[in-house]
Amino acid sequence: MSFAIARTIDEALAGLAAGARPIAGGTDLVVGARHGKAPLPDDLVAIDRLDELKTVTRTALGVSIGALVSHHDIETHPLLTSIYAGLADGSALVGSPSTRHVGTLGGNIMNGSPAMDTGAPLAVMGAEVELRSLRGTRRVPVEQLWVGPGRTCAAPDELCVAVHIPAPPARAGSAYVRLEYRRAMEIAVVGAAAVVTLADDGAVATLAVALTAVAPIILSVTGLDALVGLGVSGAAAAVGEMAATQATPISDVRASDRYRRHTVGVMARRAVEAAARRAGGETIAIPVNRAIGIGAPS
Repeated sequence: MSFAIARTIDEALAGLAAGARPIAGGTDLVVGARHGKAPLPDDLVAIDRLDELKTVTRTALGVSIGALVSHHDIETHPLLTSIYAGLADGSALVGSPSTRHVGTLGGNIMNGSPAMDTGAPLAVMGAEVELRSLRGTRRVPVEQLWVGPGRTCAAPDELCVAVHIPAPPARAGSAYVRLEYRRAMEIAVVGAAAVVTLADDGAVATLAVALTAVAPIILSVTGLDALVGLGVSGAAAAVGEMAATQATPISDVRASDRYRRHTVGVMARRAVEAAARRAGGETIAIPVNRAIGIGAPS
């Protein structure tokens, strides 16, 4: 096994081109090896010292988040907690405090788990992932990045360097909620993210919803245009039914498919309600789960 430390992005890209795998926080890689899901790679290149990938930058079009920005930084960053609150909700639920301090947004995304807590928020926000290699740079809509459980469309020599999220319209709000059995070191049983934009009369003007842990990849709910013009309560109820219908969950040691199908509808409804409250100007603390009493008791 070889291990190299990249001091520049070009050094990291050269390592990937030679067959190494990148490692930053290592929270997914190490846990997976310990649980026997996959052996540690033969060659690793550490990218945790690339400070240029640790910045959050507001741009004319929205925000760019470096791939090495930690979940703790996301859950506490003033810009992200105010304008992109759904993403902050998701990051605030990842693992334990120690995990959130070392685990990175890029690592969470590229791990490709359908149970990741940042995936659904990024999907409803229309995020793009920036992939770089020695051959060049490209952007991929996050929903097109995931192609199966633990699999992405990125080539082995491509490094995720940033996530780009467009600015939301006026009177928009977002939220992410999940069903959980305990407060820390938990993986979502089911989860849902929503972005809601309200019209001047309080009706739903636009709506996007994505689901966690009920399909091989993060699942975006379709057919939501039919709900435009409804009141929030009516739209939320309809979204719950649509989410339950479109989900394709499995049964495992954590929950049955039937239980997941029911509860994801509940989570989708609550995500829409919370996002609409934020869109209306109400402040709901990060994460929504704790603020409105969803999930495991304290």
